[in-house]
Amino acid sequence: MLKKIILFLFIISLFFPIVFCFAAEKEYKDPLQNIAQGSGYSTDVDDTSLSTTIGGIIKAVLGMLGVIFFVLTFYAGFLWLTASGNDEKIEKAKNIITAATIGLAIIIMSYSITSLITSSAREVSTPQKPIGQ
Repeated sequence: MLKKIILFLFIISLFFPIVFCFAAEKEYKDPLQNIAQGSGYSTDVDDTSLSTTIGGIIKAVLGMLGVIFFVLTFYAGFLWLTASGNDEKIEKAKNIITAATIGLAIIIMSYSITSLITSSAREVSTPQKPIGQ
């Protein structure tokens, strides 16, 4: 039971800094945007569309799943290294690595599909300027 609590606290501590990264994102302003605004270019980008918001949420979740893959792979490697020739522990580590790798492949495909759909939806929902203006 104590091991599960420690593991839970460790996983939570991995995700805790992410909250601060998301909070700091709104306060940060790109220096290139400052230069563009000073020279008269408009840097207003409408990122409030539904497709952009949903795509951002899905990408954040998939990023967290990537962190979970890393933790599982690290755990399986540690289990394998400390197996001391115990075939059961080695087999368990191999199964964890196999499952984590399959999961990573699914995450990468999901991320690619999400990126494709989000960019396509953004293209369709963005009004185009008429020709000649």
